[in-house]
Amino acid sequence: MRIYIVGGAVRDELLGLPVQDRDYVVVGATPEQMIALGFTPVGKDFPVFLHPLTHEEHALARTERKTALGYKGFEFFTSPDVTLEEDLARRDLTINAMARDEHGNLIDPFGGRADLLAGIFRHVSPAFAEDPVRILRVARFAARFTGFKVAPETNQLMRNMVDTGEVDALVPERAWQEMARGLMEQKPSRMFEVLRACGALARILPELDGRWGMSQMKNVPSERDAGAHVMTAIDQAARGNLDLPVRFAILVHDLGKGQADADAQSTAPSSGKQRHRTHESPVLLSVDRVCARFKIPNDCRDLALMMARDHAEVDRAFEMRADAVVSLLERCDVFRKPQRFISMLQAAECVHRGRPGLKQHKFPQKSYLEGAMHAARGVDAGAVAREVTARLPAQPQWIPEQVRAARIAAVSSFIHHFNIPSNH
Repeated sequence: MRIYIVGGAVRDELLGLPVQDRDYVVVGATPEQMIALGFTPVGKDFPVFLHPLTHEEHALARTERKTALGYKGFEFFTSPDVTLEEDLARRDLTINAMARDEHGNLIDPFGGRADLLAGIFRHVSPAFAEDPVRILRVARFAARFTGFKVAPETNQLMRNMVDTGEVDALVPERAWQEMARGLMEQKPSRMFEVLRACGALARILPELDGRWGMSQMKNVPSERDAGAHVMTAIDQAARGNLDLPVRFAILVHDLGKGQADADAQSTAPSSGKQRHRTHESPVLLSVDRVCARFKIPNDCRDLALMMARDHAEVDRAFEMRADAVVSLLERCDVFRKPQRFISMLQAAECVHRGRPGLKQHKFPQKSYLEGAMHAARGVDAGAVAREVTARLPAQPQWIPEQVRAARIAAVSSFIHHFNIPSNH
């Protein structure tokens, strides 16, 4: 029995990067031998075991055979006779198909080290085309390793996977897992650059793919391409180390913008809480539809819908009267969930700075609306309720109106003292 460190741990060590997780391949062993040595079996599709002391994953060397479309359409074969090279040959990229033995010797049968030095993502074998998730993995790696390029032959292979329909077999939830990880990388825009280059984005997320070639602002042909604008904005979010809900909200904030209402209504909104809001605009409908399709987590979905609905209001905050600002705060549920509103302001700031020439531009609307929020939240609703009850004991229905009036007064006072920039 021989044990090798494989995959990302070897790649990252050669790149001089911190190694987060180590995966191991075991050659020449059976499941029974692994269990006898104290390893705990955890794999469902193929034999994977946890080390009795370190709890690191050890997988038996295996080969695989394609049996159906999609990333689950495989049969795996393990045997003590499967070699390390046979196991590495089934991996996606050459830079992930290297191993080190117990003495630290590098095993690199497919030229992964050379591709690391050249900054190239290259598939190991034609078997790459059997798993559509690999397209998303390459795109995600591009967002992490920003200086790397996809080899022309690998890009062509991915285009073939799109043309033959292999990419259509992607399970939406699995696609979301990879996209979410890519959004959290150093330069998320590169993930979508790679997906567009091979035609996969048009099949996976056509609502976003359609933004390229469209003007960001209606009837302003000189305004920057809407797709490019979104990419600049999500990279702004990455530079600010903002969280996943903010990055996703930026990504989808104007899906469906510019489409005819009739086209947007051609697909019925998904069922579920708050879906009635989607009738308000094609953008909300598009965002809601994408969230339902990919089963987006609630925190990401809720912020995305809020951003799609209200980011234009944030942009024109200085034009709004105090009562309109309070209406915005109420609509965004700031009295229960203030942090989500702050997250929307972060997203709106990135969208603003994604516009041409505004990368370093200040976005005073953010501090302005945060201040208005704190002023409104500073109103003691209980004290107002007690005062109304004392004055009008038979008319408790006046309490909400008086609480709102007090919040408007507090926001009005804040606005009066806020130094609004002269260009607004």
